[in-house]
Amino acid sequence: MRVRKILLVVASIIKSFIILFLFIINSKADENNIKYYSKDLGTLSLMYHRFNENKYPSTNIQMNIFQKHIDIIESKNYEFENPKNFGLNFKKPKLKKKILITIDDAFTSFYENAWPFLKKNKIPFLLFVSTEPVGKRGYMTWEQIKEVEKESFAFIGNHSHSHEYLLDLDFDDFKKDIDLSIKIFNEKLGYNPIFFSYPFGEYSLDQKNYLKRKFEYGFGQHSGVIDFNKDRFELPRFPINEKYGDLERFNFLIDLLPLQFKNISPKDKYIHKNNPPKLVIDFFENQKNLKNINCFSDEGNKWEKSDIKLVKNKLIVNFRDKFLFRRGRINCSLNDKDGWRWFGLQFSVNLN
Repeated sequence: MRVRKILLVVASIIKSFIILFLFIINSKADENNIKYYSKDLGTLSLMYHRFNENKYPSTNIQMNIFQKHIDIIESKNYEFENPKNFGLNFKKPKLKKKILITIDDAFTSFYENAWPFLKKNKIPFLLFVSTEPVGKRGYMTWEQIKEVEKESFAFIGNHSHSHEYLLDLDFDDFKKDIDLSIKIFNEKLGYNPIFFSYPFGEYSLDQKNYLKRKFEYGFGQHSGVIDFNKDRFELPRFPINEKYGDLERFNFLIDLLPLQFKNISPKDKYIHKNNPPKLVIDFFENQKNLKNINCFSDEGNKWEKSDIKLVKNKLIVNFRDKFLFRRGRINCSLNDKDGWRWFGLQFSVNLN
């Protein structure tokens, strides 16, 4: 009888250790620390700003072109990602391609032109709002934002308070800006959105780590396709405007697949002393045809083919020159048997 009790106690202790072990493993997996290659077709996120505002071609799209974008997506039988399902879908490989539509800044032209079309067709989207300009000339009011937000297919994201270059703020002012936006969202909508969009796609590692305490996902302005191995606070989007929204380009990019990787260095995409940085991307062994990868970057203010070296599954990029503007970019593509894969990265550059 005594031996039986001892065995039960031992079994209970072992069970507790097993549960604790599984909890730790699941927690790490949930934090996206456990990475493995999969047949993830990905979520391709599109970033729009203005609609039918011809004065701003760098951020504008004509509504007739936008409607054709939607037609192309539907003709390919891709699924529109409802933001309410984004978190659940993010944690697992996508067996069917998904398209996430995002709109930054909540301009009046969105409300007057794109919103009626999206509402009529019940197309899901994510609208990123900076709280400071709300109600000012050219921007939506809180009443209009609430009208949009009440629909089940429309979600609101946080885009900071001021929409300033956040890297130009000292860290205390940065935190005040973010905290003020959260306070206003809580007052106006009753909650703080779980999605954040970096103004101009710029951030430092310290800023990203602070935002991870306030939000669940962070979107940048670098191109690429989201897969479940991506950093939740470095999610890519394809910027769409009059120059980069033509139908031929759109037909190509909408079919792109994620180029999955395990790790990337440097972790901090904010360059201040190490310009140019040394970029190392550690790909999965399962990725085919890595020898065929091509990259183009804009160091020295000139888009040219990047100087790359492949060592087993690690891609080493040796930039030719310094990045001369506050944002530097590199885009890499690879054609394997499943189609074209794409990876983009944006560095924020301190030029002082």
